[in-house]
Amino acid sequence: MSKTDTMPHLSPERAAEILNKTLDHLNLPENTQKIEEARDNVGNEMLKMMQFIFPVVMQIQIDVIKNYGFPESREGIVKFTQMVRSLERDDAEVARLHGLIKAYYLPPVSAHTTSEPGEEKISCS
Repeated sequence: MSKTDTMPHLSPERAAEILNKTLDHLNLPENTQKIEEARDNVGNEMLKMMQFIFPVVMQIQIDVIKNYGFPESREGIVKFTQMVRSLERDDAEVARLHGLIKAYYLPPVSAHTTSEPGEEKISCS
């Protein structure tokens, strides 16, 4: 049996359940404290967020997904995330929940959507 055979099937409903459970765990007092301590040390710097907050969030998510049949490893979280990304293309709720989790370790991004007078819009065709 190959390693990929051990991955469970992930339906949109199951993905939403796991993502909701992950959010529940992220909001537990002990995890909130870990994340806030890390956040106090990084400010809004993307590289530092990925160094200090991302591992905390991923460990919490690994602790959740192992209860749903995914390996308790880097391979398990990578495969789970790939499956979620595939599902979120067609499922708004999965996309929303995954976005809430990513917001823990990614700084807010402001998009510049209007052009200034005299500025040309660049088309990618």
